[in-house]
Amino acid sequence: MSKTLIRGAKVLGGEPQDVLIDGTTIAEVGRDLSAEGAEVVEADGKVLLPGLVDLHTHLREPGREDSETVLTGTRAAASGGYTNVFAMANTFPVADTAGVVEQVWRLGQESGYCDVQPVGAVTVGLEGAKLAELGAMHESAAGVTVFSDDGKCVHDAVIMRRALEYVKAFGGVVAQHAQEPRLTEGAQMNEGVVSAELGLGGWPAVAEESVVARDVLLAEHVGSRVHICHLSTAGSVEIVRWAKSRGIDVTAEVTPHHLLLTDELVRSYDPVYKVNPPLRTERDVMALREALADGTIDIVATDHAPHPHEDKDCEWAAAAMGMVGLETALSVVQETMVDTGLLDWAGVADRMSFKPAQIGQATGHGRPVSAGEPANLTLVESAYRGQVDPAGFASRSRNTPYEGRELPGRVTHTWLRGKATLVDGKLT
Repeated sequence: MSKTLIRGAKVLGGEPQDVLIDGTTIAEVGRDLSAEGAEVVEADGKVLLPGLVDLHTHLREPGREDSETVLTGTRAAASGGYTNVFAMANTFPVADTAGVVEQVWRLGQESGYCDVQPVGAVTVGLEGAKLAELGAMHESAAGVTVFSDDGKCVHDAVIMRRALEYVKAFGGVVAQHAQEPRLTEGAQMNEGVVSAELGLGGWPAVAEESVVARDVLLAEHVGSRVHICHLSTAGSVEIVRWAKSRGIDVTAEVTPHHLLLTDELVRSYDPVYKVNPPLRTERDVMALREALADGTIDIVATDHAPHPHEDKDCEWAAAAMGMVGLETALSVVQETMVDTGLLDWAGVADRMSFKPAQIGQATGHGRPVSAGEPANLTLVESAYRGQVDPAGFASRSRNTPYEGRELPGRVTHTWLRGKATLVDGKLT
């Protein structure tokens, strides 16, 4: 079994230490460890984190392999420091049966770059009318624990209640895309000053907040777990904060792009900024950062949404919604949270590894960097700054809002159960 010695790494941003990987596990953490029989990686003060976990990734396979595949998506994940991703159900066919989720799970196993945990659909065909095979998906080889109609809202309160009741039996969680459909018909961007000036259909904050409020109350009534996908408004933050103060079992995520970008960018009419939920105001961005820092928002999730160029390089109204995010997420979090002093690296590990693994029950991931734990790790050169060049992405798609933008930090190494999937910034 192979050995690797990571020498002089700042574990969770602390004092430099050595970390010895033996086979698939961490054998020892300490100072001046012996390198005998081991391949040595000179960390030189880089930050060592547990492998990142993304609770919200779109891998597009099956059905939209022109956008992404499980292989290309997991290669992108490894490039961004991820060792586990949860693949959303809005594929073609929809992942609403045991057969489809098992297919996605097996493709992830075959890729070898990142573990893939499929997310099962809440309703058949994402149509919101009839519950999907929740129990069968959970009992399948994929062991589904997270269910979501992401891309669409489970807008019917009765269906949402039944889903919460059903998953409670096996400790699952329903991840809600909070968007009241009647309030967002024809919406193109955040409703506010910019939408009024541009003459684009507005997407009001209340369309998100009303669903968040309803669902935390349903979760309280049922005694079940609910997770709020891509929370984007200051009002939603306050609702989640209130719900947690009541002891309601709710968790929430924020995307990197909602931590950094605002609706002012839509003035360019560049469809790269068209996303669901839409980019909000500076006030919302600041509220989201503060909520992530104080724990009201539990995790960062990428909502990695790849699209081929023909679906984005067109007029605004016709463009698809979404941005790729796996390969830039950690840099954006460093820019918005670490370099601003809102989080330290231990906090980043909590929000991007420990807690998402806990919410999704990702066995073997989100574990401490200590002896006896699985060697799922990522090494980050936090002192680096450079321009984002999507030509170098491992993802099949290039729809990033950060092209040409200077961001801090880069992932240099990723290990999945002791196997290096990324070495010196290059996939193995």
